[in-house]
Amino acid sequence: MSGLASKLKGLFLRFSRGASQGNSQGKASGKPGDGRGQPLLGLLLFEQTGDVIQAEQALQQAGFAIRVVGPPPALRTGCDMAVQFDLMAEPAARRTLAERGIMPLRAVPVDGPLLEPVSLVETRDLGGWWMVKAANMKITVDKKTGTIVNVSGGGCPDVPRLAECITGQRIDECEEPRVQGQTLCSYALQLAFEEARRLWRG
Repeated sequence: MSGLASKLKGLFLRFSRGASQGNSQGKASGKPGDGRGQPLLGLLLFEQTGDVIQAEQALQQAGFAIRVVGPPPALRTGCDMAVQFDLMAEPAARRTLAERGIMPLRAVPVDGPLLEPVSLVETRDLGGWWMVKAANMKITVDKKTGTIVNVSGGGCPDVPRLAECITGQRIDECEEPRVQGQTLCSYALQLAFEEARRLWRG
């Protein structure tokens, strides 16, 4: 297992707390943005996708209300993920990341339509199926039965095994990709899995 794969393996444990923790806004106790209505949002930009995943874990553990998004075209640096956060919390967030040795390239305010981040997750209604795409991974689920009928995308070595494990299984009963996932592709597959499960549950 490569050094990056070993490091990312531990990050998948954060999914056991549920995706809702990372996608909520203004729930972090003691951090700027609590009870103030809509905070001024900013984006933390990183050089590598792995840095984003590590930053997500570090900031969540420290209680910051953040979520991982796709940066707008004008801000893309080669990494297709960024961390959205309360801009007023930038000094504290940077200190938290520095303690973990994680250095963002820069922080920018989301102050106009051209800088609006994009969702990493896209959904398509295919009639009898939902197809959910997260980054480069896709998962397709039968609307009536909740059966996963297809998993595609990505080029990471663990994708074929993960696809084999969950294809043909009900999405509310099968093992989540995070359990055996070790790569960035499995991180994206977990995001798609969670959204597809939410859609099927209605």
